[in-house]
Amino acid sequence: MKKVAKMLRSHKDLILNWFRADGQLSSGTVEGLNNKAKLTIRKAYGFRSTEHLQIALYHALGDLPEPKTIHKFLLKKP
Repeated sequence: MKKVAKMLRSHKDLILNWFRADGQLSSGTVEGLNNKAKLTIRKAYGFRSTEHLQIALYHALGDLPEPKTIHKFLLKKP
């Protein structure tokens, strides 16, 4: 109990901010982004590097367009 009381005292200002906002803030947007990120991470299972995961997160969360490059294996040889 002492540990919890100490933690609450140390975060007092941050906790009271919610009450000062008088219900004008909603964490729905943040929760939605968290769920989107978790889904992207689940889809990225098996990626070979964290760089690929970061790119997938940028595209999912930033709504970035897909690159218009063609992979080498799609090119036809004459």
